[in-house]
Amino acid sequence: MRTAVIRRTLAATGVLALVGGCTAQAVGPGGSGTHSSPPVAPSAPSASGPATAPGDAKPSGPARPSAPSGPSGASGPSRAPAAPAPRTLFTPGDEGKQVRELQARLRQVAWLFDGPTGTYGASTTDAVRGFQGKRGLPRTGTTDTVTWQRLLNMTHEPTRDELYASGGQPAAKPDPRCLTGRVLCISKTSRTVSWMVDGKRLMTTDVRFGSQYTPTREGVFHVYWKSRHHVSTIYHTPMPYAMFFSGGQAVHYSSDFAARGYSGASHGCVNVRDEGKIASLFAQVRDGDKVVIYW
Repeated sequence: MRTAVIRRTLAATGVLALVGGCTAQAVGPGGSGTHSSPPVAPSAPSASGPATAPGDAKPSGPARPSAPSGPSGASGPSRAPAAPAPRTLFTPGDEGKQVRELQARLRQVAWLFDGPTGTYGASTTDAVRGFQGKRGLPRTGTTDTVTWQRLLNMTHEPTRDELYASGGQPAAKPDPRCLTGRVLCISKTSRTVSWMVDGKRLMTTDVRFGSQYTPTREGVFHVYWKSRHHVSTIYHTPMPYAMFFSGGQAVHYSSDFAARGYSGASHGCVNVRDEGKIASLFAQVRDGDKVVIYW
């Protein structure tokens, strides 16, 4: 009986060992024992490649930017796009308002003394060539985008008087008093005289007026005397093709106007510098025809 008690005691002790021991082994199938910790599963391979072996790991750092690729895909330094080649704007023989502006700007920087005429002639070509050479540009004599931009930077927007310093303005809108009958329609704004018959403009030419001290009168007048070879009795100067309209004031040819342009002035008369046109006017205008002078 004592032996039975001892056996029961040992059996109880074994059971207690299995329940509370920290190194206890679990009984597996077939009575064989395995470690109580679950086996560690192998880690999954990295998406970027096989796992790095211990000791092969390299210190991490910022990623190096990839070199830019060239046109063919090869890597190399990037290049800025090339500047566009200068484009030609004006060439000798061109005409128009833009050529007149070019000439006015060249006059502002003292490279052109004639005109403006609105025609790209020899003097304009020489002026452009000189302007280009002074600034290290190719001396082509033609105006390209580089030459034009350099000139714009050095000048201001030309005024109307600068654009037409030598005349050539389009005739101003006729005064309503010019629209009936036979009229010498004279605008101080455009500095022109137009020969008009019943509202139709037949001829236009440049004119020059008196100075502030000897102003040309304004208003409506009539031709009262024509004198083909007239000489001023006050100033003793020739006044060919004179058509008098108010006191001693007349429309007539002026060689001084033809030579000096608007740098001079008359003593109150209306000067014409185109001798061919004033001769034609003199032949057509009659005594009694109307003269209208207005701004």
